[in-house]
Amino acid sequence: MKPLNRFFFALMALAAVVLASCGSDASNSGQTRPEEDASNFVVLTDVVPDVILEIRYYGTYNFIGRRIPGYDEPIAILTRQAADSLKKVSDDLISQGYRLKIFDAYRPQKAVDYFMEWAKDVGDTLMKPYFYPELDKAVLVPQEYVAERSGHTRGSTIDLTLFDMQTEKEVDMGCTYDYFGLASHPSAQPGQEVGAYKPINQQQYDNRMILQRAMVAHGFKPYDCEWWHFTLKNEPYPDTYFVFPIARKSVGN
Repeated sequence: MKPLNRFFFALMALAAVVLASCGSDASNSGQTRPEEDASNFVVLTDVVPDVILEIRYYGTYNFIGRRIPGYDEPIAILTRQAADSLKKVSDDLISQGYRLKIFDAYRPQKAVDYFMEWAKDVGDTLMKPYFYPELDKAVLVPQEYVAERSGHTRGSTIDLTLFDMQTEKEVDMGCTYDYFGLASHPSAQPGQEVGAYKPINQQQYDNRMILQRAMVAHGFKPYDCEWWHFTLKNEPYPDTYFVFPIARKSVGN
């Protein structure tokens, strides 16, 4: 076999291993809490007023292309502990010239269930060109890009990026939020082939690391398959999945 061919097959094998290991950040065990038990949750902007909100599932620019059930208001909700830690992250990054932009935080189980129902309809591929161009929709559940449980439903996981205050633009991370594929992995290296996306460059990788370092420094752990996804290490409800809708009245603020 020619050296170039050997390299190609080795690269494909590596990609298969990485994709196969890209699983959910949530356990299938645990309990669901009744709607009224949200006393330890807060509206994020009440604790971190400097964040920018772009709640993707309240609108239609997301991997499904429709507003998602359970998102009654375009706000972000988190456990008090996660919000307090994110305030420290925000202060840290503001000193570096950035603000945090939030895509998603607490996610009710109703929304997760809706994702699963959508995944079963393999003919509904409205947003495929934007969010999963390199994958057949039928593999999204087997490869756990969509799963029955989500860490977001425990209330201490957040999806976010950086906003550059000097350029007044979102920072370039190399691929869009909620992209299903190798390009979303924070471990993707500059110049490494990443499927339908061009390889990320050094600046894009460095931008990802700015966000990751700040989050880790203040108590969050990254997720292997999504550069935007972080969970509080000492989350208060590691085995509990909540069902209350995303609305200010839900948390009593």
